[in-house]
Amino acid sequence: MAETKESNGAAKVAVAAIAQILTCAVCIAIGWIVKDNWPKEKTGQDANPLAAMLGMPQTVAVTNAQLKTYNRPERFVAHAEPVQEVDLLPQVDGYILEKKFKEGATVKEGELLYVLDDERYQAVVNQRKADLEAAEAEARRAKRYFERMQNADERGITQLERDNAEAASESAQAAVLQAKANLVVAEYDMKKAKVIAPISGQIGKSAAYVGDYVAPSKGALARIVQIDPMRISFPMTDRAYIAWREAQKAGTDEKFRLRLILADGSEYNHSGEWDFDDNAMSKETATIQMRLKFPNPDRLLIPNSYVTLLVDYQNPPKYPSIPQSALFDLSGGRTGVWVVKADGTVEQRAVKTRDPFEGWVPVLDGLAEGEKVVISGVAKLQPGTKVIETAPTPNEDIDPAYKHVED
Repeated sequence: MAETKESNGAAKVAVAAIAQILTCAVCIAIGWIVKDNWPKEKTGQDANPLAAMLGMPQTVAVTNAQLKTYNRPERFVAHAEPVQEVDLLPQVDGYILEKKFKEGATVKEGELLYVLDDERYQAVVNQRKADLEAAEAEARRAKRYFERMQNADERGITQLERDNAEAASESAQAAVLQAKANLVVAEYDMKKAKVIAPISGQIGKSAAYVGDYVAPSKGALARIVQIDPMRISFPMTDRAYIAWREAQKAGTDEKFRLRLILADGSEYNHSGEWDFDDNAMSKETATIQMRLKFPNPDRLLIPNSYVTLLVDYQNPPKYPSIPQSALFDLSGGRTGVWVVKADGTVEQRAVKTRDPFEGWVPVLDGLAEGEKVVISGVAKLQPGTKVIETAPTPNEDIDPAYKHVED
């Protein structure tokens, strides 16, 4: 009897040990199943199947899609260039008698800048006037003689004499015309002894001063640069150029706002307008030069200086917007979010977004204003999971103005 009891006890111990081993094996197997099927953060994979089978609600942080203005500017490196610039070349030679401007000043179109010695040119004008008077006197004499020949008795003169008188009168009239042309040239030369500003703008350093001898072959006296308005030139890619042309054709290009950031980082307080685009694309860079026009009353835009051009909307659109942390990658290169439905469960939804702006991501398609999205705890979710909603912890991702306070 004692041996039978001992045998039964050993059997019970063996069965219990086997049961413990089987239990451990099952737990290990379930653990591996859960590990292999548990989703990674923000991947949109299936959640814990065991928790889902048990119907356990998952605690997640949610926020509402908010309607926000989207006006993310496109940035271009641009440079300023004058609409007009002129090199003042003397058109006649001579000595400078007067310099009538201050270097670096703003001059007006038609303003007198230099006065050259015009005594020689005045003498030529006087000579040409005298030549004209002599030619006119000769023309009058030849005309009277021809008229007498016409009125004379045909028996007293020959046809040859009459023809000669007519030729002499015509030659005298031609001499008058020649004398008048010579006088115009002489007066033009004398006029050009005064150098006049052909455009309005800022004049630079003078290359010659009073007493200097100048001539067209000796180079420019000074340069005038138009400073108001100022042209802003920048390269646009071929794709962006096509999009701009399509917008121009549709009449939507006027909705763009054109602003400048100056070299010191400040924003220029005048907006610009389109001037013109170049007529050829660069083969090396696949860009085309675009030119805008900006008012420059304070002369803050300097020719050949570099500025940053910002292009955004005059009347920016609004989109339902969510924090970046709400997004995860789906298959096929798509982007998805977890949306909390009215019954407290979640669904996985593909969305179409634009680039982030001021900490928020605008959603073009797939989400409406006010819908709830999960921004924390997405690793616990699968479609249909019941959730318990909590408010998100304040951070920079959901509030760009948030500032962390050190403990």
